[in-house]
Amino acid sequence: MPVVEGSVVIAAPQGALFALSQDYALRRAWDPFTRDLKFLGGALAAGLGVHVWVRAWTGLTMEVEYVSFHPPHVVAMKMVRGPFFFERFAGTWLFRPHPTSGTEVTFRYNFETRWHFFRPLLDRVVELVFRRDVRARLRGLKRAAEKTDILSRCYNNPSSVPPPFEYKPGREVPVVGGPG
Repeated sequence: MPVVEGSVVIAAPQGALFALSQDYALRRAWDPFTRDLKFLGGALAAGLGVHVWVRAWTGLTMEVEYVSFHPPHVVAMKMVRGPFFFERFAGTWLFRPHPTSGTEVTFRYNFETRWHFFRPLLDRVVELVFRRDVRARLRGLKRAAEKTDILSRCYNNPSSVPPPFEYKPGREVPVVGGPG
């Protein structure tokens, strides 16, 4: 299964960056990928098992489910419904304190396209688009965190993590594309 990944060091606290990445009220202020987002099923915030509908800059839409949610370290989603050419799709955000300062943020896509015969060509095209998207999203997050006041607007507390979510032991899922 192809993996597209990028990382950047951002001069901001890990918890604040995690919170910003999951603050859907502010997402469009920094994320060039996202055109529209909606929580589904009555959810009000990100959390394990929560479903979200997303419209990308391409116009394509997808419903994803949070399969890992561990503030301020990792969040991962998998596609529940989406573009017909994906057999499987998942995305992961990782946040690690950087040894020198700030936070290393990694964003990763895993995907599998349909139609085995066309995969070599289709995967390459999707990889090129996703590589551009990953770089743009990381640049947008870095620029917003380091050059604007967006962290102070994120849940009104720059060192916070998102509001409480319902945690159900035993529902943890390994980080998509990560160890374990």
